[in-house]
Amino acid sequence: MILLPGLVFILLGKLGRCLEDGGFVFDGDIRHFAVATNSVYVVTNQTLYHLSHDLTLIQSLTQRGILKGDNANDQIFYRHRGSDRDELNATFSVNVLLPFEKNRVLISCGVTDNECGYCELLDLKNISNVEHSELILVGPVTRSSASVAFLVDVESSTKETYILSAKQQREGKSTTSRCSLDPYAVHLHNTDNGQKGGIFSANENAPSPPFNSKDDAEFVDGFQIGSIIYLLSNVRSDTKDSKVRLIWFEGKTSKAQTIQSLRGVSLDISGGGDTGGRLLASSVVPGGPSVLWSGVFSVDGGPDNTELVMFDISPNLDLTPNDDPDFCTNPTCNKEGKANTLKPKKVLFRQNHMTSVLAKRHKSWMIFFIGTGDGQLIKLAVDKNYHTNCPTVLYRADDDRKVLPEMHLDEVDRKHVYVAFQNQMRRIPVSRCSTYKTLQDCLSAQDPYCVWCGAGRCADENECPDSDWVSIPDDYQQKVLSYDVVKDNTDQITLNVRTHLTVGQNALSNFNCHFSVIGSEQFCSDQSPLPQFPRCTCILSDSTIPAEGLNVAVRIRFGISTLLKHLTLMKCTDIRGPPTSVLCRRCIDVGCGWSPNGCSWATARVTNDSVCQTLESGINFAKPEVSSITPSVVSFYGKNHAVLSGHNLSDVTRVRIQTHEGCTPRESPVWNNTGVSLMFHIPRTDIKGVVKVCVLLPDYSCHGNAQITYRSLPSCTSITPSSSWISGKRKITLTGSQLQFVEGVIHRHALEEIRLPLESNSQNLTYHTPAAENTQGISTSTLSLKVANETLDCSINITYYPDPIFTNFTSTRTGQSVRITIQKTADKLGLSPAELSVHGIQEQKLHRCIIESPKNYNQSDFFICEIKSTSDPKFQQLKITYGDQMVTLMNKSLSYLYMLMMLVFLLIPFIIIVVVIVYRIKQKKLTAKMNKHIEDLELDIRNDIRQGFVDLQTEQAELMENVGAIPFLDYKHFASRTFFPENEALLTSCIKDIGQDAVKVQLDECCQGLSRLIQDQLFLTSMVHALEEQKTFTIKDKCALASLLTVALHSNLSYLTEVMEALLKALMQQSGNTQAKMLLRRTESIVEKLLTNWMSICLYGFLRESVGQHLFLMVSALTQHIAKGPVDYVTGKALYTLSEEWLLWQAQDFSTLKLKVLFAVGGDGEVSEPLEVYALNCDTVEQVKGKILSTFKAKFGFPYSNNISEAFIEFEKDGSFVPLEQVDASSEVIQEMTMINTLKHYKVPDGATIKMLSKTTHPSLSRQRSLLDEANFSRKYFHLIDPDVDEDQRMNPERKKLKLKEVHLTKLLSTKVAVHSFVENLFKSIWGTPHGKVPHAVKYFFDFLDTQAENMKITDPDVLHIWKTNSLPLRFWINILKNPQFVFDMEKAEHLDGCLSVIAQAFMDSFSLSDNQLGKHTPTNKLLYAKDIIKFKQEVKAYYKQVRNQSPVTDTEFKAFLQEESKKHVNEFNEAAALREIFKFIQKYFTEIKEKLGQNGAPHELTEQLHHVKSLFDGLKSCSWT
Repeated sequence: MILLPGLVFILLGKLGRCLEDGGFVFDGDIRHFAVATNSVYVVTNQTLYHLSHDLTLIQSLTQRGILKGDNANDQIFYRHRGSDRDELNATFSVNVLLPFEKNRVLISCGVTDNECGYCELLDLKNISNVEHSELILVGPVTRSSASVAFLVDVESSTKETYILSAKQQREGKSTTSRCSLDPYAVHLHNTDNGQKGGIFSANENAPSPPFNSKDDAEFVDGFQIGSIIYLLSNVRSDTKDSKVRLIWFEGKTSKAQTIQSLRGVSLDISGGGDTGGRLLASSVVPGGPSVLWSGVFSVDGGPDNTELVMFDISPNLDLTPNDDPDFCTNPTCNKEGKANTLKPKKVLFRQNHMTSVLAKRHKSWMIFFIGTGDGQLIKLAVDKNYHTNCPTVLYRADDDRKVLPEMHLDEVDRKHVYVAFQNQMRRIPVSRCSTYKTLQDCLSAQDPYCVWCGAGRCADENECPDSDWVSIPDDYQQKVLSYDVVKDNTDQITLNVRTHLTVGQNALSNFNCHFSVIGSEQFCSDQSPLPQFPRCTCILSDSTIPAEGLNVAVRIRFGISTLLKHLTLMKCTDIRGPPTSVLCRRCIDVGCGWSPNGCSWATARVTNDSVCQTLESGINFAKPEVSSITPSVVSFYGKNHAVLSGHNLSDVTRVRIQTHEGCTPRESPVWNNTGVSLMFHIPRTDIKGVVKVCVLLPDYSCHGNAQITYRSLPSCTSITPSSSWISGKRKITLTGSQLQFVEGVIHRHALEEIRLPLESNSQNLTYHTPAAENTQGISTSTLSLKVANETLDCSINITYYPDPIFTNFTSTRTGQSVRITIQKTADKLGLSPAELSVHGIQEQKLHRCIIESPKNYNQSDFFICEIKSTSDPKFQQLKITYGDQMVTLMNKSLSYLYMLMMLVFLLIPFIIIVVVIVYRIKQKKLTAKMNKHIEDLELDIRNDIRQGFVDLQTEQAELMENVGAIPFLDYKHFASRTFFPENEALLTSCIKDIGQDAVKVQLDECCQGLSRLIQDQLFLTSMVHALEEQKTFTIKDKCALASLLTVALHSNLSYLTEVMEALLKALMQQSGNTQAKMLLRRTESIVEKLLTNWMSICLYGFLRESVGQHLFLMVSALTQHIAKGPVDYVTGKALYTLSEEWLLWQAQDFSTLKLKVLFAVGGDGEVSEPLEVYALNCDTVEQVKGKILSTFKAKFGFPYSNNISEAFIEFEKDGSFVPLEQVDASSEVIQEMTMINTLKHYKVPDGATIKMLSKTTHPSLSRQRSLLDEANFSRKYFHLIDPDVDEDQRMNPERKKLKLKEVHLTKLLSTKVAVHSFVENLFKSIWGTPHGKVPHAVKYFFDFLDTQAENMKITDPDVLHIWKTNSLPLRFWINILKNPQFVFDMEKAEHLDGCLSVIAQAFMDSFSLSDNQLGKHTPTNKLLYAKDIIKFKQEVKAYYKQVRNQSPVTDTEFKAFLQEESKKHVNEFNEAAALREIFKFIQKYFTEIKEKLGQNGAPHELTEQLHHVKSLFDGLKSCSWT
């Protein structure tokens, strides 16, 4: 029904446009908008829009029309229908827009251009259908924020619905209108013709009583709840400050009774009796027994200082009706007095420039959506006790456009809010649950809309199946989990843990808790009560807590979701000392209670750290004073290197930035602290506005009350001039907003060159342009702005033109001065006189020439300037300066002389040229063929370069990240490959087969004796030192012994760590301070290999959980990208690689083929459905088979054939299948070398059908031998790289093309671009810190190195950096990066190894302290990641700093960690085999070991034990060597 007329009016009205991110832009400014079921209605100055609930345009209706009639009161408005031929002369300006869903109409009222009222009833479903129109004024005459209109219901014999319009009364007193206006403030208008008086009438049987205001009243909002009508206004007078008034009406049986039932109060914003301030916007909180209402108030009457205040506005019907000092139902209001005041419940939120608010309830929470004048939509959650959570920003406009006061909820899904700006509307989600990826992040967001589903995602509760979810509680809680420790009279210690969460029914029924302590088999007693949500109770099985405390892991299960928390328990009575704030916090943090007497068990004591704030620190710090922060106004990206000034700042450790109540404060470290000033970084934030700043002392007290204002990001709109000369340094003025925050301007062609602003303010910024990249012709460059640590696109281009060309000048005398005319070739630079500096040179003296405005004539520009310091017009030269360039012009008369001389000199070369031309004509035929050949070569090279450029620019890295299950090796195979990378025999003998690792094997007597012997640290260190002193004990032996010791002592990692530390200390003493930087660089000692193994053991968990996935994705991405191009079967070189050494630059042209592969599934000719496989026409048969088998396994999850040699392929040609083989009788042979067959050789077209068979389905097939197994394989065969033979023997002209290696170097860069995100994610995962902490082993070992450096009096920080780099990245991570087969069940190809070596080198360079000097001779593997390494170095520096600042790992904690690691892998290694191998070394060097024991003063019993072990091993009957 609405399609045809809707189309007509869409064509007539000006269309808006949809935005990609869920918004709509209109043709003009929004006047009003209203929401009905499934529809949104928006009216601008000239168009009415009907949108669906998701802001898709349904119809638009023009508001333009024609006024006909002579008298203003009799004029009739006709809306434009497209057929009227009269000229449009009027606009219907809508001031009231109300959807009346019960009557299915849209009420639209306003005025036409004659200032007379006009109303329409439009069909809600088809706004082009006007059901009624009338010349009547309903609402204000002009668009005003001081007037409101809404629908109300009044109870009579039937429920009647009226329009309540409240307007500022001064409009009714206007004398300029040509139409009669009603002077009263409030009216009730009919909505139906069946009502008394007719539609839109304000009268019933008799005229309605007037409703007047004593003073000027601005109406802000109105609504109805039940039978009570609420009206809110600002009342201003000449003698009093403004006040906010709330008026109640009762929906009585008639309009008159309703108006006369008015009662009112004044709102006390501050709660102190002050009724000042101004209401800007309001929203009632739906639901609840009392009527809660929130208002945005301007505290001082202006737009800046605003507050969100909560009131209970339940009506007080005890007040006398119609007895108000400000409002009355008489023609004039004369009552004196003061209205009752209503105090607020609470000030909920303070934020500058708030303009609108929308309140909703969700569960027990109140949710406030707050719009601001700088374009933000802020969400604030408030609990039933009026405690606010940390506000979040749901939307931020690109500019500072104001959010209009009216907001509505999308009633269809109730998950979006409609927010109106000047000329656009946005539909913004009420939550961003899907952005939170972990349970902890989901709960930390404090968003009542978000729950954590058992399926492992953060979402809305309705999206979680089976009521299996966890969410924040019904009221504000500072922590998700709290605990206390209680000790009763029987010395029984109880740990009480309470969760502050809400859970679904399914999660509630599966609530469970598990307490564990490393090293304790049963931490909780069997008498502990069962978990009862939300409480878990653990009665300690041991009634004593060690002095160093206990680290307790609590795993709380809600359905299938698990929350893990680590708690620290201390013996409360051991926390002693003077009652200071530091001691108090330490007491509270471990679950104890605080009393005036100090720390004690939590029974009936204060367990909230708020009590600690009243205590002194116990340390005499001078109280800091903050006087200023520079800058104090920043963008929400923050600011680096801010300066805080004040007094007594010496003890300040950090600067705290507190955004809002309920938010965790941000803290920034300080540096360059002089006592009166310090530097710190202002962090970025999400909310624009004012934040509080104070400085922290070591006792956690915070002092000062400074402020920082966060504003919008800079934006740029234009530049003047819009061009620059190629040489650069032209002064450019950038225009936009918030440009004072810009720290530098960057041009796209010169990313490394940041141009600092010369001067800047909020709207303008000037800077000098860099030189152009292209020194010939015209080019463009895009601008970017550097703000803090981010770069913003400016979306403005600047054009580079060639430098200005000044051709000559003339000089003439004019009175006492000289007038000089400078001629310049016309260009598009628009050079201004201010950009030029001109000096005339006369007798070696400079004379300044003052320039006038330029003129243009006959394709030339002329600049006229005047020299007043002389009257002599004879100037030999003119010096012209622009930017940093200087041009020297000669006098025109002298130029003629020079030209004559040049002509004479040119005669001789001209004669020579004529001779050469004659000679060349004779040689033309001889050289024609050569020229043609050179052109062909040049064309080939151009095509290669162009293709490389296309590859680089179009590389999208379309690599599959979903690689399925990652084939991790189990721990024992990972460890054995790391321990014995080059010793297959030891690798297989020292690990147990599957099934054996579940059985604990008892060691025989000889192995037990040796095991006890190496458990003696003196013996073991003496043995190591003795063996290392032997010249015949090679590095290979050292590595083997270190790994055998690791296997033998794997069950006692704590002891192994002690031995390693002792050996490292000895090695450090041996190296001394002079050779300190060389320590741990190579594996030249047993302890260095021992350290590698130790790191592998301790970091396996971190490797698998945090790094493994990124490593596998990176390796998979490399493998996939390499497979996109040719790979030489003989040499392994590839076209797509990171290594220049492995670059297949000799590759010819190739194309991709899509093959349909059939798989034989039986011996009688049955085949499978075709499988699409992509291959290259230059692939060998073996390479094609490999791609087919890989595609099959990826598609179906299992291999078609386990061995490529047992798979065969055939090609369907002319209805029959032809076998494809690596080499056959048709293979091309050159001299003695055979070319391996490719798909191109067999002429396999795109879309060809290939059949694959295997020995499983066809046993008669014989196993194919691999060419790679043949002797001298590389001398017999070739693939893509031609053998070194005479070109004339080659029949393929394509292979005669000239190939240059340098042309294909872009392939290295395109490969780097393709996998860069994977490499970057991998690096960040390695030096990332999950949960804010590095692995225990890293922190423990780095602290060990710090201690040894301090003991050795090493103060050079570079030495410590090198030690840490050599021990962790070089010794462990490089090994993993270059050998992914240590971690995954995979094979590593040679060309993949080359790529991994380049990435590993870049990784290692990131830890280097020296800056690499790059040049044209720098290897490509250094150049590839040169720019990235600069950023990586900063991240590494931050990583090392974070490790250093992290709290130390205690010996107890680390021993418990090591014991847990030993338990995880018990019985996985063959300890007996390792011990037997160790004894082989002892037997070989028995005498030397015995002598070393004597030198070290070993007790006699130890030597006897050594002899006893030797005798046991020598007795073959008691100990087998098998």
